[in-house]
Amino acid sequence: MGNPKHTEVSVARQSPQRPDADEPELDDTTGPAEPDEADEAHDTPRAAVDRSLWEELRIDPVEIALPAGTGFTLRAYRPASSLTPTDVTERDQDDPFLARRQVIEEEDDETVVILDEELAEEFADADEEEKSSRRRRDADADADATEDEDEDEDATDEADDEEVPVFLSHRGKLLLFKTPESLVSFVRSGAPNDLSQLDSWNELSERVEPADIVPLDEDTYELDLVVENLRGGHDTWDSTLLIEAGEVARDLSYALRLPAVLDMLSAGSSLDNLDEALRATVNGGIGAFMGRRRLKKIGAQTASLGWRTIVGKISAVVDWRD
Repeated sequence: MGNPKHTEVSVARQSPQRPDADEPELDDTTGPAEPDEADEAHDTPRAAVDRSLWEELRIDPVEIALPAGTGFTLRAYRPASSLTPTDVTERDQDDPFLARRQVIEEEDDETVVILDEELAEEFADADEEEKSSRRRRDADADADATEDEDEDEDATDEADDEEVPVFLSHRGKLLLFKTPESLVSFVRSGAPNDLSQLDSWNELSERVEPADIVPLDEDTYELDLVVENLRGGHDTWDSTLLIEAGEVARDLSYALRLPAVLDMLSAGSSLDNLDEALRATVNGGIGAFMGRRRLKKIGAQTASLGWRTIVGKISAVVDWRD
């Protein structure tokens, strides 16, 4: 994943004593106030939370902030061959821009008029020669096609073995829950979703508790801050924020089948160049110097407009749950 989030460091300071300050009297019958469970859960560092459940089942809680709010969901990585992609049929039908169009091509019939027998023989000889030549070309093409198919099969096998992301989603919609309790309630309900195809899903539904829904810092994404950060200009760009936003946007666009977002973040695109330059600045050394030079060539307005489109497309396929 990306780089760790900025950590907050609290420094204890001693306030100067004022001789004229009235100090409240303490009741000897009462001891120090004990923190309630909610405060303890809030103060517990995320890294200190028991991760054994998630590590065993290979599923992780994720927190995503969008302009409409912040929600929790789940994500896993599995070989592509073992997953059934989310069904986006209903989503495509609702979107007029994605409606399939059928184009019917009509070919005009050609009429050949034979003038005499001698000319007909010449046409026949030429036709036979053309057919023989075509058969040779077809044979060569079949041999090339067989070779290409073997290469494609090898590439397909490698692609099927690659681990790809899958989220708690249903019919092309990302399910985001505003509280850990509502997320756990949904998991236990047995409602249909794309993660239920995992072999570890049933065990998760039996064991998960609201206290387990504590995403790691690297699984917490602030997409709501990306556009504003980019608008601030090169000197204010937050590398960690933007790199992690790119990672989760790629995961979401793949899992939710958003080809437009995948194209915008594909290799060689302007936003991919931005991502590569940011990573270079983080890695340090001469690469960091070159990365900063590359960042200067990327327009802040272009980057912010591109990311605004991405955040908008992701927000459009979110199903908020209370």
